[in-house]
Amino acid sequence: MTNAGPGRPRLTARRRPGGTARAEILDAAAELFTTRGFAATSTRHIAEAVGMRQASLYNHFATKDDILVALLADTVTPALDFAETLRPRGTSPEVKLYALSYIDAAQLITGRWNLGVLYLLPELRSDRFMSFRADRDRLREQYRALAQAVLDAIDDPASTHLAELPFRLVESVISARADALEGTPIPNAAVIAGSALHILGWRQDLDPIHTEAAELIANAETPKLSGAASAPDNFDAMRT
Repeated sequence: MTNAGPGRPRLTARRRPGGTARAEILDAAAELFTTRGFAATSTRHIAEAVGMRQASLYNHFATKDDILVALLADTVTPALDFAETLRPRGTSPEVKLYALSYIDAAQLITGRWNLGVLYLLPELRSDRFMSFRADRDRLREQYRALAQAVLDAIDDPASTHLAELPFRLVESVISARADALEGTPIPNAAVIAGSALHILGWRQDLDPIHTEAAELIANAETPKLSGAASAPDNFDAMRT
């Protein structure tokens, strides 16, 4: 449960990005959880990284688990919300799958911290994180349904067992980003989105898909999309 209250005066001036104390706490926790480790990080460590008293942190988050829940939600909610906006659209499934893959990959690639690495935490198996697991399962099902629609259009019997692959491909950017610390380049979101179609056996021209997907993203009513993952200004920007 998250508490809210005025809290006590800060120990230092703001040292974290974000317009609120809550945003600063999440940024500090994201850094510490992904670099120091979740189990090794205490609420005291997080408060110190923000420059506030530990008691003040509890005015925003009752427990360390609450902070992790909020961070995990930010990794799936924007893509899930966007996927929901695609349902009533009359656009082809390949355009929808491309757009969803682009949005999701961009969020995972450009976030300040590589929060996807937290998916492997053993703590996530507990009931406390059931909501996150359910949301991630819903997102995976959105991918699977779109991928199956693309496969149905291709009508290739050899491709019938590939519907789970686009979701897995997008989440592969999490490990790619971790490896990038050692100099391995990270594919951009457009490359991932195009590959999500190719992995299903889709071999047509990607140019019109880029164009239609950019329009879908630009018109999406999903305020939680980060600036990096929102629609680029033009078609060429999505390709580079």
